[in-house]
Amino acid sequence: MKIRRLTEGTVNRIAAGEVVERPASAVKELVENALDAGAHRIAVSASNGGADLILVEDDGEGMAAEDLLLAVERHATSKLPGDDLSHIVTMGFRGEALPSIGAVARLAITSRTKTSDAHEVQVDAGHTSGPMPAGFLANGQSGTRVDVRELFYATPARLKFMKSVRSEDLAMLDMVKRLAMARPEVAFTLTLDCREVLDLPAETELFEGRLKRLSRIMGREFGANAVPVEAGREGLHLVGYAGVPTYNRANAQMQFLFVNNRPVRDKLLIGAVRGAYADFLARDRHPALALFLECDSAFVDVNVHPAKTEVRFRDAGLVRGLIVSALKNAIHEAGHQASTTVASDALAAMAAHTGYTVQPSLSVDSYRAPAAYEASRSFQSPFTPAARVETPPPAETASDTPLGAARAQLHETYIVAQTADGIVIVDQHAAHERLTYERMKKQMEEGGIARQPLLVPEVVDLDPAEVVRVTGRATELAEFGLVIEPFGPDAVLVRETPAMLGQMDVKGLLRDLADDIAESGAALSLKERLEDVAATLACHTSVRAGRRLNADEMNALLREMERTPHSGQCNHGRPTYVELKLSDIEKLFGRR
Repeated sequence: MKIRRLTEGTVNRIAAGEVVERPASAVKELVENALDAGAHRIAVSASNGGADLILVEDDGEGMAAEDLLLAVERHATSKLPGDDLSHIVTMGFRGEALPSIGAVARLAITSRTKTSDAHEVQVDAGHTSGPMPAGFLANGQSGTRVDVRELFYATPARLKFMKSVRSEDLAMLDMVKRLAMARPEVAFTLTLDCREVLDLPAETELFEGRLKRLSRIMGREFGANAVPVEAGREGLHLVGYAGVPTYNRANAQMQFLFVNNRPVRDKLLIGAVRGAYADFLARDRHPALALFLECDSAFVDVNVHPAKTEVRFRDAGLVRGLIVSALKNAIHEAGHQASTTVASDALAAMAAHTGYTVQPSLSVDSYRAPAAYEASRSFQSPFTPAARVETPPPAETASDTPLGAARAQLHETYIVAQTADGIVIVDQHAAHERLTYERMKKQMEEGGIARQPLLVPEVVDLDPAEVVRVTGRATELAEFGLVIEPFGPDAVLVRETPAMLGQMDVKGLLRDLADDIAESGAALSLKERLEDVAATLACHTSVRAGRRLNADEMNALLREMERTPHSGQCNHGRPTYVELKLSDIEKLFGRR
């Protein structure tokens, strides 16, 4: 007979490998148990990347001696009273975490309820002993302490594949942060090798507590550049915070989705976020956000994977639509707001180039830039003041509008405007590109973009492959008023162009369109491809850097930016303007 039953210890170690993939997995399971127990304070400690020690302590409701013994048996749990997998309201429910950890490590669990004495149970590579009396917590207090030592010592093969201590520490830190994001009312601490790396006090404020917790974890800059998100639809409720488009990242690691307070990793989030920010970010940039979806437990299946990080929605399209619309509304409410990091980065760069540290001081020598100071000495001698010349007041005052009144144009590229409490520097091309793009979208919504026929159709020479790519999108291009047709194997004939765009470099436009189509390929939806076309058209027909503008043109551009949503960033996610407060400028010169 070739087939035989595996021993119970082998079966348990195989099952444990699915649940406890690495130390961070054990931390996740133990912290989730603490949250299900109603803990208000959770302390996590680890050493040597979790291989030597993982200690989780909480002040939850605790367990009596008889419950302790059952807790380390496989598939024993208090979280499915009716054995109904369609209505799971707790973080855990499988009854596998503690026996899985005990199968591959040395596990000790000490616990007490408010009405019972403390007891301890031990599990050594699947062998259970206890429960036995233990000294833990004072009378009237409840809680649990889980001590895991020598993780994977019973499975040497898994131990060999553990990553470096730093990698395991970072994974545990990330896991605790994710769990803490969803529960701002619970205090969390994480200590790695006797060094406290995370200390999150409980947030008592109902509305502001979540943003405070997110700011502590994702950074203060996120809190300053996040807009609230809230929407509901057909029993779903979505809340959270999303960063303005100009506050973006090179990867999607700052994107978090929670379903009924459970942190999940789902492709649904990535697709929905990409769709919502498609108008505002280049494809290689990613926004920062944290979204919390509340729904009926019957609407979502969390029993998909042993790690419980994947979920399945009964109506994934409804969830995606809710996320996209909620994010778009939040971005729209932000108006032309640009990230505060734009100004801070600019100030940091300016300070770095002066050759000295910007700091308040009463001494001139402490903040002067030596080269500039020596060069200006010849201008410091006494002089006879000239008669004062009265200049007429400008047509617009600085306090009239948010973006101020235009005062100058630098290098025929940047508009400098004075506001009531500082200055604004505008990239004229980036700003006009966004304005043109928004006008094109509005015309599309109102029935289509008007075309203007060319008196003499223009022939554009292209590579044969480019001809195939561009003419293959002829129908989509026609929706934006660009009518083309093939003209031999290596040329395209342009018959009509968008009327609203006036004169344009048709040859350069078609070459860029061919490149954009090649990069995006067929992976994009029709809507995303149309948005790509609109963005390229807007870029080619906007006010170019290097064009001189008069005062009326500059102010007209500023006023249109104020009226246009999303004008704080161009179509590629770059800021269209930088605002510097007068107080910040004064710091550069040591006035504060």
